[in-house]
Amino acid sequence: MRVIGLTGGIGSGKSTVTDYLSEKGYAVVDADVLARAVVATGTEGLAAVVARFGETVLLPDGNLDRKALAARVFADEEARAALNALLHGRIARAIKECLAQYRAAGAAVVFLSVPLLLETGMQSETDAVWLVDAAEEERVRRVVARDGLDAEAVRLRLAAQMPSFEKRRYAAETIDNSGAPSELYRAIDTLLEKYGF
Repeated sequence: MRVIGLTGGIGSGKSTVTDYLSEKGYAVVDADVLARAVVATGTEGLAAVVARFGETVLLPDGNLDRKALAARVFADEEARAALNALLHGRIARAIKECLAQYRAAGAAVVFLSVPLLLETGMQSETDAVWLVDAAEEERVRRVVARDGLDAEAVRLRLAAQMPSFEKRRYAAETIDNSGAPSELYRAIDTLLEKYGF
């Protein structure tokens, strides 16, 4: 089984790429989905987050208040490191379990989408890394529109991630997502053909 790592900074369009691959019938393991699962109500992950950050990161219904938590950790490097220490191991285990299930099922290729693939060393689980990238101002614009954050909050999140130019050194392929969706889909199809998927 071949594992293709998909990564890219906030607003780059990884979700658009994974949605397209899923629609075409490819197996996708999405770390963002698993990250939500490990802090779902009643999990050890959520209990650990509340123990470290307090009940102010909970919504009235007991679910994690992602916006409140994000506001704290992106403004405080120490808090972000603490959150990563609590959750990255749990997420990594969930990823490995999913990959093992696909391997046992005889999947030929799996796309592993991880925003912090390189920062966490998860590229060691992959055969190649495909970087989804777009111009920084375009990424800021997208996240402002999508999440309702102000531009400065988005730039704080961008600053917390490995810069695109550095990620490019690890990537076997870079998918430019600065243009129209049709251009993105053509670029993905070209890579699928190139790799024989």
